[in-house]
This record gives sequence, structure tokens and C-alpha cells, in this order.
Amino acid sequence: MLLNISGQTDIVNHYPDWLFNRFAEGYVLSRNSLFANSVRYYELTPDKVDCLIFGSKNYTPVLGRIHEITEKFNAYFNRISQICSLRP
Repeated sequence: MLLNISGQTDIVNHYPDWLFNRFAEGYVLSRNSLFANSVRYYELTPDKVDCLIFGSKNYTPVLGRIHEITEKFNAYFNRISQICSLRP
């Protein structure tokens, strides 16, 4: 499974403690933005996640601890320089 982190919210920049807690606990719950009653459970284990895709404008909040994640998972880091909205 490929896991895209920060698809709509810059989790890396705004919620770094929450992010590391999720990896420490080994799972995350994700609510569907269109169907609020639909919540999915994802295991955050190396045997379930093939690659993590991070997107952020600012990686500074996680630089001191990112090794906790990258030692266990393959990761790709993308710096977002401009956010474009396709919504009217």
C-alpha cells in the first residue's frame, strides 16, 4: 500500500506530534471527507505499507525525529511550493 500523508492538510507542518503518535501506536483512522460515517482503519506497519509519500511546505517540525519513521519505512518527500485549488 502507498500511503499519502498530507493530501489535503499539511500534517507534517501542523500536527507533527499526532503523526509520530500514530506511527508509535501502529495504526491510523481516516474519515472519508464525502461520507462522514465512513471511517477506515489503516495499519502502519512495514509489512502493510510499501511507501510513505509526504507532502509539506515545511519539514522543520519533524527533522529531529523523522528517522523514527524512515528507519522502518520507505519514504518519499515532496516539498509543496505552491498550493493550487481545483475547487471553484
